[in-house]
Amino acid sequence: MKFRISKPLKRSYWQDSMVSSEPCPPLVGESRADVAIIGGGFVGLWTALTIKQHEPDCRVVLLEQDVCGGGASGRNGGFVMSWWPKIGTIRSFCTVEEALFLGRSAEVAISELGEFCNQHGIDAHFVQKGWLWTATTPAHVDSWNGTLQACEKLGVRPFERLSPEEVRRRTGSPVHLGGVFEASNATVQPYALVQGMRRVALEAGVVIHEQSAVERIEPGTPAKLISRAGALAADRVVLATNAWSAVLPELLRLITPVNSSIVVTRPLGDQFDEIGWTGGESITDSQLLVDYYRTTRDGRIAFGKGTGAIAYRSEINGVFSEDADSIALTSADLFSTYPDLDGNVVADSWSGPVDRTYDSLPVFGRLGGQPNLFYGIGWSGNGVGPSRLGGRILAGLALGRDDEWSRCSLVGRACKGFPPEPFRYLGGRMVRNAVLRKERAELQSKPPALFDKLLARLAPSGLEDKS
Repeated sequence: MKFRISKPLKRSYWQDSMVSSEPCPPLVGESRADVAIIGGGFVGLWTALTIKQHEPDCRVVLLEQDVCGGGASGRNGGFVMSWWPKIGTIRSFCTVEEALFLGRSAEVAISELGEFCNQHGIDAHFVQKGWLWTATTPAHVDSWNGTLQACEKLGVRPFERLSPEEVRRRTGSPVHLGGVFEASNATVQPYALVQGMRRVALEAGVVIHEQSAVERIEPGTPAKLISRAGALAADRVVLATNAWSAVLPELLRLITPVNSSIVVTRPLGDQFDEIGWTGGESITDSQLLVDYYRTTRDGRIAFGKGTGAIAYRSEINGVFSEDADSIALTSADLFSTYPDLDGNVVADSWSGPVDRTYDSLPVFGRLGGQPNLFYGIGWSGNGVGPSRLGGRILAGLALGRDDEWSRCSLVGRACKGFPPEPFRYLGGRMVRNAVLRKERAELQSKPPALFDKLLARLAPSGLEDKS
């Protein structure tokens, strides 16, 4: 199994705004592990920490091709969300009891993250002020009804309906026409969180090698991971490689890497009082190419858009680092949402990769039928909170535990796959362009073209359950 090695991505505002820890040395020479983890983001670090909780003497070695948090985990919007918006999809392949277990566990994981930061002295800017799910066009009003009905059938009510006036007051934006509020959600400085988790992992005895890209996996017992300067033999291997998993044909079928872009304003100071967005809520709209935005500790707006650009052969290239067209789309939505901002307010911008499954939920399994190679992929832009659960699932699989995590229905589930090249790239571009045209028409209160509506139905589901 061979890997393509990609160049490091452009650093994000989150990474540039803090002093990074001293780098961990690369893998050199021959080494040995009970469990090897490929990938130093949220999923890989939570897996390592959970393994150490279960078996403190287990030798866990983590290999990261860049620095921990150099990929998606250090450049996302920092939204810590639950799985309640996807509960209808979860229910489609789970029993009622397990759907409730996963939904409640994902919600509890948010407050657990705050407790983890407090316990270990991690200043990750954790703020639990809730999430506003809004509509910015009449076509999207009540987009959340199906999700709320699915929750009510399960006897849970995580969402509160708000009046249009209340939504406009709390968001400070005239474009919002309605919405619901989920109180459990939080925001973090994602790179600060990764750096804190990395420190805790090192203190727990996890061995971390950065700048240690795995070029090849040789299956067997033990499996062997080959890097440029060393080799690691491991009894069990966990792939926590997010969008980079697309280099393996078996996993490429399950995900398609799409880009998302973020712009960050300069500090706005008292302008937040003028805008009226003072409650610290995170916000999204209901577009498939979703707008997501939050405030920062130093008084900025971080405004993101799931711009959905793709690359041929799903190669992680410049499209996923600083794509000018995607950043322009994101900036335009920032100014249409907050029209009183002046034109030179944007201080930084970047893009990043999202490992999107067709239903926007992760999948876990064994790679190539090998009993000791495990993967967890498909976080679909919502991995900050649920990655904690992913760490429990992957730790359970790697340690051979028989528990509610290793047995859960996310493991080995049947997923709708994506087509091979060139149909994946050509078809994906056609669908994305149709979605862009459809949503542009809706935002202008115009009827979308029938052809665009039909093509848009072929797109993977977004934030909410796909109707």
